[in-house]
Amino acid sequence: MTTAHGLVKDGMQIEFDVSIPVRDGLVLKADVFRPNKPGRYPVIMTYGPYGKGLAFQDGYKTCWDMMAKDHPDVTHGSSNQYQNWEVVDPEKWVPHDYVCIRVDSRGAGMSPGYMQLWSPQEAVDFYDCIEWAGVQDWSNGKVGLNGISYYAMNQWQTAALQPPHLAAICTWEGAADMYRDLSHHGGILCDFIKNWYDMQVRTVQHGLAKRGPISRVTGRPVCGDTELSDAELLLNREDFAAAALKHTMDDKYWRARMPDWSKVTVPVFSAANWGGQGLHPRGNFEGFTRAASKNKWLEVHGIEHWTHFYTDYGRKLQLKFFDHFLHGKKNGWDRQPKVQLNVRHPGEKFELRQEQEWPLKRTRWTKFYLQPDAATLSTQPPTRSGKVSYQGFSEGATFMLPPQPQAMEITGPSAVKLFLSSSTTDADVFAVVRVFTPDMKEVVFHGALDPHTPIGQGWLRASHRKLDHELTQPYRPYHTHDEKQPLKPDQVVELDVEIIPTSIVVPAGYRLALTLRGKDYEYPGPPGVLSNMKYPMTGCGPFTHTDKKDRPAKIFDGVNTLHISAKKAPYILLPVIPASKKV
Repeated sequence: MTTAHGLVKDGMQIEFDVSIPVRDGLVLKADVFRPNKPGRYPVIMTYGPYGKGLAFQDGYKTCWDMMAKDHPDVTHGSSNQYQNWEVVDPEKWVPHDYVCIRVDSRGAGMSPGYMQLWSPQEAVDFYDCIEWAGVQDWSNGKVGLNGISYYAMNQWQTAALQPPHLAAICTWEGAADMYRDLSHHGGILCDFIKNWYDMQVRTVQHGLAKRGPISRVTGRPVCGDTELSDAELLLNREDFAAAALKHTMDDKYWRARMPDWSKVTVPVFSAANWGGQGLHPRGNFEGFTRAASKNKWLEVHGIEHWTHFYTDYGRKLQLKFFDHFLHGKKNGWDRQPKVQLNVRHPGEKFELRQEQEWPLKRTRWTKFYLQPDAATLSTQPPTRSGKVSYQGFSEGATFMLPPQPQAMEITGPSAVKLFLSSSTTDADVFAVVRVFTPDMKEVVFHGALDPHTPIGQGWLRASHRKLDHELTQPYRPYHTHDEKQPLKPDQVVELDVEIIPTSIVVPAGYRLALTLRGKDYEYPGPPGVLSNMKYPMTGCGPFTHTDKKDRPAKIFDGVNTLHISAKKAPYILLPVIPASKKV
């Protein structure tokens, strides 16, 4: 049995492997970093499966090296020995009178139990951890949640349970809908779960003991002292990839992992990344617009998925937010504009701009119609009828605007309307928004993980085309995913494809394009590589869709045909932001 031990070091009182009992009798383990002085302080907490004792530098070496090299403000002012993947650095938070708590989730790291990710059980565990922290002698009774990715995603779920001591949440790049954001994009199974699980979760499962990583801080195994056999480890975890393959629709399994937005009432700071199209940003935008909280803010940035959480830019925003709601400081956060955007320009350039709402009220929702003759886009509906066909597993068809006479900003959600038939009983649509330079070189950005991501992406399986008319907006289709509607060969069906919100200022002379294809976008240059990713990344990061059980060639490699006419005019609806308005 692992017992707690502690020390006073680096200006902090540190306790490792503190026991937190939860309601079913299980005892979870946490590391607690608090000010080395008497008093009651607010808490910043995370709960997740990545191993609280695994150093960022060891578990995610290429990510750390990239960030430390390019952003010296991250490492400045800290020994960095307590850095841990996707959670706050206590050396930069404890001096501001916060207690930082990292909890290993059930079945991960030092915490025993059955591992079932994003399950209702995990949300209840997180609730119990919050309530435990809220009544400790060193706590002022206010708990904030702050973390990236997994440590943001489960905040939505837990906030909906309304723990009494939960005072505010910061969801930094955090998906919210485990079916639509994570598992099935437009109804198409994503490869991410099975690859991520093997690389980042199974490697720190409780019971690996000395077969797993060793903490560089304590010198002890990250995954507990008692070693379990491979057979025992297998019995102690859900096969999440198999569950995703089994639950093809938005059924009870996925709905149990979905937050009730009407019950998310605590203050929310939702931070999204334009480049994380295959996982997080949709949840950040949905959370901001749909959460019932009266105190909510949205921030959107670029570059890598993890970096700005740790830079001075991101950390100071988080600190100001939590200082206001957890410390009660009158620091002007109540006057902070509701929306802060880093608007993208080619060449990885960003323009910081503050707004008051999302989507932006001054948006000019503009339809660019697909034209059949020369595969172009136009603001005028087509006057002639035509068809454009492509093989399912091909690069598809591209429709392009002429060179822009002047700069055009696209910032917000988008949607594609199509009229499509297939030679088989189904079709997968991969919609890609692209920008090209005057000499026809594609403009790409460093995405959340992949260094070469396109401007925007969306997905839809034709048999999942049924809309939820209560939640659907013209610029954001919302599909029910509760009923399969197979196609009849050569039957024309109407499809509405959701494009994840994006931002780009298209310079004069550049061209904007829409590609419709039957497989993942692929960047033609060299792939990107990260130590925590199983495979090289070729434009979509790890968010590909290649499972043969989900996408058998006999169904999805048929001939897809786009039908274009004046009466059935397909288009992409884009959020054009007037250039004259400056905020």
